[in-house]
Amino acid sequence: MNVTPRRRTSNRPEQAERQEMAALLPPPSVPDLAPERERALRQAVLSEAAREEPAAARGFGRTARAARPTRRRFQVRFVAPALACAVAGAIVAVNLSSTDDEPRDGTRVEAQETPEATRLLDRVALAAAEGEQPAVGAEQFVYVRSKVAYAGQSAGGGAVTLPPAHTRQVWLAADGSRPGLLREAGKPDSTLGDDAPVYTIDRRGAKPRPSATGSGPSVTNPTHTYVATLPTDPVALLELIRQQTRGQGQDPDQRAFTAIGELLAETWAPPKVNAALYRAAGKIPGVTVVRSAKDAAGREGVAVARTARGQQTQWIFDRTSHAFLGERTVSTEAGDAGPAGTVLGTSAILAKAAVDRAGQAPRG
Repeated sequence: MNVTPRRRTSNRPEQAERQEMAALLPPPSVPDLAPERERALRQAVLSEAAREEPAAARGFGRTARAARPTRRRFQVRFVAPALACAVAGAIVAVNLSSTDDEPRDGTRVEAQETPEATRLLDRVALAAAEGEQPAVGAEQFVYVRSKVAYAGQSAGGGAVTLPPAHTRQVWLAADGSRPGLLREAGKPDSTLGDDAPVYTIDRRGAKPRPSATGSGPSVTNPTHTYVATLPTDPVALLELIRQQTRGQGQDPDQRAFTAIGELLAETWAPPKVNAALYRAAGKIPGVTVVRSAKDAAGREGVAVARTARGQQTQWIFDRTSHAFLGERTVSTEAGDAGPAGTVLGTSAILAKAAVDRAGQAPRG
């Protein structure tokens, strides 16, 4: 037997022999990716492909359809420790094609767009949730200072006129157990909830304490203590508001929108409740965005609004901080009040604080 090594000839190069030998070997095993890693890789590839897609492929109507390039299949090669299996110089290829799950006719599937007002209210809610608020004691009063103006009609009729805005201050007992106070420029002070309080004795020998009167606090008759216990889930909160405003005229959606606006204006809800109020409002049908609106102090901002029965109620927010500035009501139809666009009422929230007694101004 001839054991002399065979000489390589020019027509059998070393590379060809290696390829033949590699073909006789079993295919290399490919280690499985963890599900999270596979999803991350797929998302990265699809995001990169979307950025590289030429503008002509993004579609400019049916008239340009013939010139639209065919959608590519994406086949990406990864050389990574988890994927590289070098056998006879081969590299494992991972196919992350995304076209198999897409329409075949070249149309693009678009996600349903979130209404603009909902997006704005989500941003407002995020800002509200990050706000800081000192604790309000049950024995304290919530103080709100604002500027307001309400249109009036003269005895002779005709279009309404809006007087200059004046200062309005209100003090409301946090737990609702004591009378509050309303003070408006040019008017005598008014006592709020001046019914005699009901005294409760917790135990024998204890000092009687005043408690809230009437049917108790609610969305339409709120106290700070009650507002602080409202649901922070916007769906549950909106349902509660709808239940408690039932039978008060208007349509249910407008009743809910009005009730939320009153809570925003003259209560001092904790940050999480405040954020839930905004998100609940974003779920009310018919809420829109007003690009520019001014509050009673002349501050310009962006507003969300809802129209009902010829009047549009606007909530105005600072464009940068998304802080609630105030409200405005505008006619949307010509009528006894005047032409469409007539301002019927406006307000501006200037300060909120906790004080120890009605009539006391906050420090600073």
